[in-house]
Amino acid sequence: MMSAVLDFLPCATPDAWLDEALRQQSVLLIDHANCEKKAAATAMNLLYRYSGHMQLLQKMAQLAREELLHFEQVVDLLEQRQIDYVHVSASRYAGGLREHIRKERQLALTDTLIVGAFVEARSCERFARIAPLLDDQLARFYRGLLKSEARHFEDYLALARLYSEEDITPHIERFRTIEERLITSPDPEFRFHSGVPI
Repeated sequence: MMSAVLDFLPCATPDAWLDEALRQQSVLLIDHANCEKKAAATAMNLLYRYSGHMQLLQKMAQLAREELLHFEQVVDLLEQRQIDYVHVSASRYAGGLREHIRKERQLALTDTLIVGAFVEARSCERFARIAPLLDDQLARFYRGLLKSEARHFEDYLALARLYSEEDITPHIERFRTIEERLITSPDPEFRFHSGVPI
């Protein structure tokens, strides 16, 4: 599964992000909780907007349940580590991808699913990169997420292909260029999906 994830992504996470993640582990965990919550909300939104798409309903229902479980697990880690779940602003990453989603309903579905694939793939890649650098508890937790995140990536991509009336390859390439820029360019805020720390 990891080979498919790495082939899909345009670049590896920069080492500077890993260094900053080790310095800001509290922010990493808080924003990770936010990401899980937002992933569940995205899946629920797709359930409501595209209720006639049976395979999408099945996959998104499963995904929403898993993301909420992951959210609960991160909140438990925050409590164990006596880290307050304070507000942190959203990173530019998801918004930077979503602003390029086409407007027409069916095209928007395709693009939203492709964006979902990129978000899940990047999460998977970052879990794999940072896990060996963390304490045993956190490393074990992040390694445990790899399988489900990789499956979510594959599900989003498969649904994009299923429901698109056109070849999605050019649109994957379009978002790949955007994703690479977001990951490799300087970023003033450290977040789970942020770019190169300034």
